[in-house]
Amino acid sequence: MKLSPAAIAINGALVAAAAFALFPLVWMVSVSFMQAGEASSFPPPLLPAKPSVENYRELFAQAGMDSYVMNSLAVAAGTTATSVLFNVMAGYAFAKLRFEGRDAIFKTMLGALVIPGQVAMLPLFLMLKEMGLVNTWAGVIVPGMAGVFGIFLVRQYAQSLPDELLEAARIDGAREGRIFVTIVLPLLKPIIVTLAMFAFLGSWNDFMWPLIVLTDSSLYTLPVALASLSREHVQDSELMMAGSVVTVLPVLLLFLALQRYYLQGLTMGSLK
Repeated sequence: MKLSPAAIAINGALVAAAAFALFPLVWMVSVSFMQAGEASSFPPPLLPAKPSVENYRELFAQAGMDSYVMNSLAVAAGTTATSVLFNVMAGYAFAKLRFEGRDAIFKTMLGALVIPGQVAMLPLFLMLKEMGLVNTWAGVIVPGMAGVFGIFLVRQYAQSLPDELLEAARIDGAREGRIFVTIVLPLLKPIIVTLAMFAFLGSWNDFMWPLIVLTDSSLYTLPVALASLSREHVQDSELMMAGSVVTVLPVLLLFLALQRYYLQGLTMGSLK
């Protein structure tokens, strides 16, 4: 099949844009295998002269990066589980259940989307302080337990579920809890995976809130620990790049593993 000049130009531009976007990530991985000080030379090399895993060994043997990875996994897993649970239940309720003030409450929640998250950090911190959750993982997880965007995402998807299917289950005597677990949840699988990925990525990459809430260095998540480490090793570009690779790799693998469900959840608007 012969491509037209316009198609060749468009594909070439897309390849160039993809290469431009991926180059920093590729160079980050390359620098992480360089010897100390090698990346600081001019012009900076693209590939390591003698590849070494010494930077990764130092991260886990001396900097204690393994404990920070486990901290981030624990916080991200807790945030993802609670966020999916509450957002899915709330989104389904706003889509299919009838209760007084439903539409007014939902519109009010949508209005909260225009408020920057930084505005709520101070009152949220004071509330958590009164609850005794400052400097705890629970203090990091609680703000992410539910979100307006997640509720909105689930609601829009749940509206495509046929009312006849739910009514048939009610006529057969099924209670709302059983309908939700056995009928609704399987049909919401694509959007649940999408929501879980959003929650996990948001929690894993979050820097500001854990920095504010956590004061004990043993509780630091990976982004906070990496920023703290950079102050001690400001000249060790190779070590910092190795830490960045460790931070990026888990979320990249998660996305590659679940991308089919993620894309399905973003594009599907009705049942097959």
